[in-house]
Amino acid sequence: MLSPEKSKISISVKVNSEDKNRVTKIFNGLGLNLSTAINIFIKKSIAEGGLPFEVRDPFYSEENQNERLLIIACKTHYN
Repeated sequence: MLSPEKSKISISVKVNSEDKNRVTKIFNGLGLNLSTAINIFIKKSIAEGGLPFEVRDPFYSEENQNERLLIIACKTHYN
């Protein structure tokens, strides 16, 4: 049986150049290279059984929806 290290494969992802540079600086500040950080993300995703953080659309945030209701109420009142 192959050891986990020998069974590793390469993956390729396309990202915006500026995003890659910014995140590389962040990870370097944490003492991590990009490959290690991505591996941590993958392992954490496996442990969580999904993304290791909540994904939300800001359109549906409580603040945005309250603002939309206020706009609708104002339009209704003044029309």
